[in-house]
Amino acid sequence: MIKSTFGLEKVPFYRKDLVLLPQQKNLIEYIKIHSQQGGFSVIIGEPGVGKSVLKESIEALNSEKGIVVISVSRTLHVYMNILRQLALSFKLDVPNNQLEQGLIQEAYKQVKNNKTLYILIDEAHLLEMRVLRKLRLLFDRFPKKHNLVLFGQYELMYHLSMTVNEDIKTRITFSGKLLPLNDEAIKDYITEELEAARLGLNVFDEGAIELIVRTVQGNLRLCRNLCYASLAACCQDKNRVVMIRHVNEVLIQPHWRTHDELIKQQVA
Repeated sequence: MIKSTFGLEKVPFYRKDLVLLPQQKNLIEYIKIHSQQGGFSVIIGEPGVGKSVLKESIEALNSEKGIVVISVSRTLHVYMNILRQLALSFKLDVPNNQLEQGLIQEAYKQVKNNKTLYILIDEAHLLEMRVLRKLRLLFDRFPKKHNLVLFGQYELMYHLSMTVNEDIKTRITFSGKLLPLNDEAIKDYITEELEAARLGLNVFDEGAIELIVRTVQGNLRLCRNLCYASLAACCQDKNRVVMIRHVNEVLIQPHWRTHDELIKQQVA
């Protein structure tokens, strides 16, 4: 509907092509650097600030020569499930009691073939510390050219900062925090998305832009979803300019009311 209304080939605010923002580009460069020394990296941030885009951009490195990326998810964060997913990614077929040794041997084999390994674990704040401790011991036995990268919310660093977990925290080689964007950065993001789709900047009137910026409070995911939904509401109204009434039409939907808690949490 959006394509036909505006005569577009590419729809703005539709996540298909990954575009890194400056803070994400900075973090990915540090992650690459620390992959050369046996890195243990932690990336934290509230939901919607860009962790998933950063993770997917690292996953995309798997197509480059000399890089192997293994992304762990949907594991229920149980140690053996994580090992099985790692083994599946490495195409290893070994019994459970040989998984650890098999993974270590395969890692050395990859590095011997001039590969750099990136092991990504999403939603790492859900990991029990005893599981993370086991993983840390496992990856301590990996060759140096690898980087274990944990993505999680702020409570991950809170748990790691406890004295009882100091043995894990002291092994972190790099950590970064993705912050909500400021108002100007949000406006720049909206402008870049419209320009990439070859849409005029006046597709969103000034009032609609201000309402969107005020509502999302720097949350990139909420901005993307609200802009896309507002465009759809505009098209449904058989209009070609997004106005305040179109944004409000989206904001009265029940799921948007629950986002208030997320916004209050980030502002606090």
